[in-house]
Amino acid sequence: MESLNRSESFSRRWLRLIQTAAPVPLLGGCNMVVLNPTGDVAMQQRDLILFATAVMLLIIVPVMVLTVLFAWRYRRGNPDKVYDPKFDHSTTLELVIWACPLLIIIALSAVTWTSTHLLDPFRPLERIGPGRPVASGSKPLEVEVVALDWKWLFIYPEQGIATVNELALPVDVPVHFSITSTSQFNTFYAPTLAGMIYAMPGMESQLHAVLNKPGNSWGYSGNYTGRGYSDMRFRLRGMNRDAFDRWTQGVKAGGVALTRTEYIELERPSEKVPVQRFAGVEPELFNLVLNRCVEEGKPCMVDVMARDRVRASGALGAHDMPPGRDAPPIHGEKPTPALEKSPDEKGSGPNVTKPPSTPPSGQHEPGHPSNRGLTFQLLPPAPWGPQAAAG
Repeated sequence: MESLNRSESFSRRWLRLIQTAAPVPLLGGCNMVVLNPTGDVAMQQRDLILFATAVMLLIIVPVMVLTVLFAWRYRRGNPDKVYDPKFDHSTTLELVIWACPLLIIIALSAVTWTSTHLLDPFRPLERIGPGRPVASGSKPLEVEVVALDWKWLFIYPEQGIATVNELALPVDVPVHFSITSTSQFNTFYAPTLAGMIYAMPGMESQLHAVLNKPGNSWGYSGNYTGRGYSDMRFRLRGMNRDAFDRWTQGVKAGGVALTRTEYIELERPSEKVPVQRFAGVEPELFNLVLNRCVEEGKPCMVDVMARDRVRASGALGAHDMPPGRDAPPIHGEKPTPALEKSPDEKGSGPNVTKPPSTPPSGQHEPGHPSNRGLTFQLLPPAPWGPQAAAG
């Protein structure tokens, strides 16, 4: 009977193990796009993640192993354990405990400092791949990105075309993105291309990136923006240069132009929007979106701010910046702060806390009979008192 119970218990353990491990082969169909990039910027970011993880594991793995080792070595039933109640310090142990984390922090800080500047999204690319510098005099492809509710608009100003939820890029060509949004904060994120960049209403962000392999992947917004957020995705297509030129000509051959009227209609919130292509684009449409003046007759933000600066100063030009804190004033000389003046320069104002020179009289005079015996004054009856109840 006891052997039968042991057999059933052993079978249950194996069944649980099989049930736990069964879904693992299914993970083979998953694509870890962050760790499988197709662009040089994303690849450098991937290497930074792997380096940081490996350095941190230098502490995590030994601690986990030593935790099990100490628990086994100093267990209660170990006859060979050493008990030393007078132990209170070990210089070697202290050096290991403090030196290892300190070295890890130094290594991570150095790598983070350099990579933060090298991978600055506003910084133009210096290479398109390892050992492949950008050719001198080459001009990056300009792409203007507008985050709508809930779709992505891509404008190619040099090609004179625009697309919705489709971003086509030639491989090995640096790309300069100008990014903004219409009404909500979004994040422009194509994991195989580069990291997340904020898209903000009335503000322009930038990103420099490059694709090194042809193929299709996806991009999306990493910032929750409401009901249609889950379907706010765009297809990222990497093409050879010739294929990209043919794609551009195909977009120009068919479709309508993206005018102000078309854009205002496109700007309305919509979900699960299919790919759209526009054979032409309104001139300076991105700047109109950025300055929130696509509608005819609506003043642009840049013009409003310029007029406000002129109105506030009276002497600034349309594109001048207002003076800073340390700049001299436009009119007159810069005043000297009161703390830097001598007592003679500061002078003195009226003393509002000084007692009056004439003695008080009447009810305000000390000892006046009207100021005494206030406890014997008759107060009106309270509305909840006995007299109120009798009434």
